[in-house]
Amino acid sequence: MTRWVIFTSASEAAAGLRRAVVRLPGVRACSVGPDLPGSFGGLGLSWDVTADGGLSAVRSLLGGADADAVPLSPVASRTVDLPGPRVKRTLALTVRPGTPTETVARFEADLTAMPDHIATIRSWALSRVDTTVASSRWTHVWEQEFADVEGLTGEYLLHPYHWTYVDRWFDSELPSAVVAPALAHVFRWTDAPVLT
Repeated sequence: MTRWVIFTSASEAAAGLRRAVVRLPGVRACSVGPDLPGSFGGLGLSWDVTADGGLSAVRSLLGGADADAVPLSPVASRTVDLPGPRVKRTLALTVRPGTPTETVARFEADLTAMPDHIATIRSWALSRVDTTVASSRWTHVWEQEFADVEGLTGEYLLHPYHWTYVDRWFDSELPSAVVAPALAHVFRWTDAPVLT
């Protein structure tokens, strides 16, 4: 069983896509929705799919639409009860080739420590991209759920922990930077938990 994040430009209604996908053999969970304003680097629509085997059937639903299907291998996660709708944020990133393993481990530790400092992060998951399942330009996917958009665009992005411990890994002007500049930062509403 593999959990996937899929960035796509498919123009069909999100609810219709979800109904079609959950009927496919081997699909255990699916959540899909349009990216909200402020998202960048995606293709307009984001899916989260848990499925047995590959995603050839899911890809067939997309027709000729652009799609970036990213298979995930969990590093760490935590589920926090949050009733009702929530904002699901996905950050896909690439750690530069040649980054020492111990440096990658410190980067991952700084990411997974964020929820201990930033109260608006509810459920979260850090994954490496599983290139044994499918090739990808990304190396990591960092996901969170928030009660509302302001939890992401306010406290999360503006928090001192973010700026002092995490941003240094991304800022190409700093010698500590290990993340390539191209990112996919997408967020959308969902009616139910995605990170379970």
